[in-house]
Amino acid sequence: MILSVATALALMAGCTGGGVGGDTASAGEVNVYNWGEYIDESIFADFTAQTGIKVNYNVYPDNESLYSTLKGGGAEYDVIIPSDYMISRMIEEDMLEKLDFNNIPNFSDIDPSLKDPDYDPTNEYSVPYMWGTVGIIYNTAKIDKPVTGWSSLFDSDYKGQILMFDNSRDGIGIALKYLGYSYNTTDEAQIQEAVDLLIEQQSYLQGYVMDQIFDKLEGGEAAIGPYYAGDFITMHESNPDLAWCLPEEGSNIFVDAMCIPKGAANKTNAEAFINFMCTTDAGLANCEAIGYSTPLLSVKDALPDEVKNDPVAYPSAEALARCESFTNLPENILALYDSEWLRLKTQ
Repeated sequence: MILSVATALALMAGCTGGGVGGDTASAGEVNVYNWGEYIDESIFADFTAQTGIKVNYNVYPDNESLYSTLKGGGAEYDVIIPSDYMISRMIEEDMLEKLDFNNIPNFSDIDPSLKDPDYDPTNEYSVPYMWGTVGIIYNTAKIDKPVTGWSSLFDSDYKGQILMFDNSRDGIGIALKYLGYSYNTTDEAQIQEAVDLLIEQQSYLQGYVMDQIFDKLEGGEAAIGPYYAGDFITMHESNPDLAWCLPEEGSNIFVDAMCIPKGAANKTNAEAFINFMCTTDAGLANCEAIGYSTPLLSVKDALPDEVKNDPVAYPSAEALARCESFTNLPENILALYDSEWLRLKTQ
């Protein structure tokens, strides 16, 4: 899957994304739940002007928080944007609505290599929003040794300057990859070994973060930490001393996709919103605002050459061949992740 995605993404050519259309949905509202710092909110006014539908917008920090919120029934949303492995889990647990693609004609602009993915093999539940990789962001004014792999996050020379993901799948995954294991291992001993390594790392850490990493790295409060490629591009604009490393041991390649939770009150409006997000204008606005890699052919074609040719946003097929997608894990392993993460965080 990764090699075919990498090759196709490298070869993407342009086509034109269609508009939303005035009769796509009746007036009303749509409740959108997304990652923080992951959309150009100014496009909501354009969507409302075209459809009459009001956008109510809230954010979550990670996939696990999204899952807990929906599973707990404490909030009602119409559009969510989980990552690949979480979509697979939600499909298995009957947490998503099947999409009516008659209401999403702009799906035709999605790169074919991202259709019928492993996490949604019949392509009934999701529409890709953005994709990218995880790597290491570091401050060249503070780090004077080459950064080539995950070992830099476990280097005592950077004590008090290291940041780490504050979610179990990314955090444990980095330790697994550093140890030479798969992100998707179901070997309990390997997972426990990875958490043991993270416990040792704690004496070097400044802290666990998600969106807080923006202020800490842009402002020079910390020297190094793992995060997403698109966010590095945004941070680098604010602090040119920041640099990017896609670790030599390999890393995570991910797709975040738009879905509709089971029982959503405004399903037709949600499909209108998803269709709007797949227009060229909305796609370009989002790419320019957040720096992530687009799945839309027309948007990729319209991007400036320096963006299309940026190896951070659009890595080579060779680089992507070293990457691995997260997959949904068995229930007993998910429970182990929860207990091991708790063991880590209560040290």
